[in-house]
Amino acid sequence: MLEQIRIQNFAIIDQLDLTFAPGLNVITGETGAGKSIIIDAVDLLLGGKADAAFVRAGTDKSTIEGVFVLDARATAALATVLRRADLLAEDAPAPDTMTLTREVRANGRSTARVNGTNVNLDVLSDVGGALVDIHGQSEHLSLLKPSSHIELLDRFGSLLEFRSALGAVVNKLVDVRREIQRLTTDDAARARRAEMLRYAVEEIDAAGLVSGEDDELRAERSRLTNSEQLAEVSGEIMTLLRGEDAAEGFVPAVDALMQVAALLRKLAQIDAALKEDYDLAETVAAQAEELASNIRDYADTVEYNPSRLNEVEERLEAINSLKKRFGSSIDAILKYADDARVELDTLDHSEARLEDLRAQEDKLLHYVGDMAAKISAMRAAASKRMGAGVVTELADLRMGSARFEVDLAQIDDPDGCFVGQGDDERRVAFDHTGIDRAEFMMSANPGIPLRPLAKVASGGEAARIMLALKRVLSQADHTPTLIFDEIDTGIGGRVGSVVGEKLWQLTDEHQVLVVTHLAQLAGYADRHYRVEKLIENDANGSRTRTRIVPLDADHERATELAAMLGTPNESGYQSAVDLLLTAAHYKRGGESVTQDADHAAAEDVVEPEQRNLF
Repeated sequence: MLEQIRIQNFAIIDQLDLTFAPGLNVITGETGAGKSIIIDAVDLLLGGKADAAFVRAGTDKSTIEGVFVLDARATAALATVLRRADLLAEDAPAPDTMTLTREVRANGRSTARVNGTNVNLDVLSDVGGALVDIHGQSEHLSLLKPSSHIELLDRFGSLLEFRSALGAVVNKLVDVRREIQRLTTDDAARARRAEMLRYAVEEIDAAGLVSGEDDELRAERSRLTNSEQLAEVSGEIMTLLRGEDAAEGFVPAVDALMQVAALLRKLAQIDAALKEDYDLAETVAAQAEELASNIRDYADTVEYNPSRLNEVEERLEAINSLKKRFGSSIDAILKYADDARVELDTLDHSEARLEDLRAQEDKLLHYVGDMAAKISAMRAAASKRMGAGVVTELADLRMGSARFEVDLAQIDDPDGCFVGQGDDERRVAFDHTGIDRAEFMMSANPGIPLRPLAKVASGGEAARIMLALKRVLSQADHTPTLIFDEIDTGIGGRVGSVVGEKLWQLTDEHQVLVVTHLAQLAGYADRHYRVEKLIENDANGSRTRTRIVPLDADHERATELAAMLGTPNESGYQSAVDLLLTAAHYKRGGESVTQDADHAAAEDVVEPEQRNLF
C-alpha cells in the first residue's frame, strides 16, 4: 500500500508530507483547493508525463516521493518487474518496501529513482503500474487497455496455470518452427552456407590451433626481438655474480658471499649466538650460486635467430587472421569450428531432419489447438460470470440499463493451430495465451449497441464502470492500491452511499484512495483528509498554497460532511452524524443501502445515545 507521500513545490503545493492508512482513504475539499493536484502528483510519480508547469512558481524543481509497504502478494508480483529491469538479482528476495522518487525541473526535464537507483520512465511506469492503479480523470486507466483484458479475464477465471502449461508447448513449437525456417531457405542459399562452413572448418583444422599458443608465441617473439639486449644484460649479471670477463681484482658476488659464510662459521664456533646468522649466510651464498647457474643456462638459450622470428610472426599473423573472421580468441575459433560441424551435419541431412521436424510441428499444432480450445471454453464460461457480475454492480450504481460483455474473438490463420475435428477443423492464430482475443464491451444506455469499453464512457460514468469492474475483478487484480478521482461526478447522494459501500468492500483486497465531493461516500472512510487552499500575503505579494489536514476526530469529520452537504449548521451537522453512524453500522456488518430501496433512516438502526459520541 501507499504508506506515505511527500510533495514539494508541485503546482500550488509548497510542502506536503502525508501518511495514508490501510482501508478506505477519502480526500475532500472545496473545488479548486487542490484535491486532484495530489492525484496528479501520484500519477507523475508512477511515470506520467512531466511538464514544467508542475513546478511551483519561484522554485527550480518539484519533488514527489512515495513510500510503499508491500504484502507477500505485491512483493511476488513486483519481483518479476524488478528482475526484468535489472533492479533485483535472480536469487535475491524482493524488498518489502519500495520508494519511488520523481523530480521535475523548471526546464521540463525530469529524473526518476526506484529505491534510490536512477531508472528510465519505462521502468518507473512498470514498477508504478504494479503498485497503483488510478481511475477517473487520469490517463492511467489499465482497465481501458484491451491488451490487459485477457490477463484480467484469465485471473478472474483462475486460468493462469492452464495458460502456463500451454505456453510451455507453444515455446517448444516456436523452437521447432525456427529450425524449420533455418532449413527451408532456398537450395542455393543452403549450398552457399554449407560451402562457407566447410571451408571455414577446413581452414581452422589446417591451422592446427592449440589453446593458449598465441600467448606463448607473443612471449617468444618478444625474446627473439630483444635477443641482443637479453644477451648483454645476462652477461652483465654473470660478471657481477661470477666475475666472468671482469677486471683484475674484482670480487664476484658469489665468491664474496661464500667468504662471508666462511668467516661467520669461525665466529659461530666462538660465539654460538651467531649460529643463525651463519646459517643465513650459507643459504644466501647457495641461492646466489643457484641464481648464477640459472642465468648462465638462460644466457645459453639466448640467440639472434631471424629465421625463427619470421616463423613466429607468420604464425601470429595467421592466428590473428582467423580471429578476425571466427572469434576473438583461439578458444572461440575452435568453438566456431565445432558449431560449424554440427550445422554442416544438419545441412547434409536436412531432408530427413525437415521431415522429422514437420511431423513434430503438426503434432504440436494439434496439441496446442486442443489445449487452447479447452482454455477458450473455460474463458467463455468465465466471461459470462464476469458480465453478469459487472451488470449487477452497475445496477447498484444506478446504471440499470447498462450491458457488459467480454468479446472473445478468434482469427483464422493458415499457419495457425488446428481447432476442431473433421469437417469442422480450422486453423486459428495463437500465441502463448491461446487462440482468443478478449475485449471488454459495454453499452451504457438502452438501444445503444455494445462498443469497446474505452469508447463508451467518460468522466464519472467511466469511474462507476471502473468501480463495477474493480468490484468483480478484486480477487483477480493484484494491484495493491486503487485510486478513484472524482468518482461521484454525475451521481446523487443515494448512489453516493452505494458507491461508498462498494469502495469500502474493495478494502478486503486493496488500499483505496478516493477524491470525492459527496458526503454520503465520504462517510465510509477509514481515514478522512480535508484539502484546503490558503492565500498568504508577505513582502513579495500574495501566494497560494494547498495543505491537507487529517480529520481524526469524529466531530471534525461530521463538521466536514455538513459543509459538503451545503448545510454548515446544526441541522446539517446532525445529518452528517447520521451518515457517519449509518456507515459505521454497515461496516460492523449491518444492513446495506442496496438491500432495500426504502431502508430505515440512521436513527432506526443506531441507538440514540450513540449520537452523543460526536
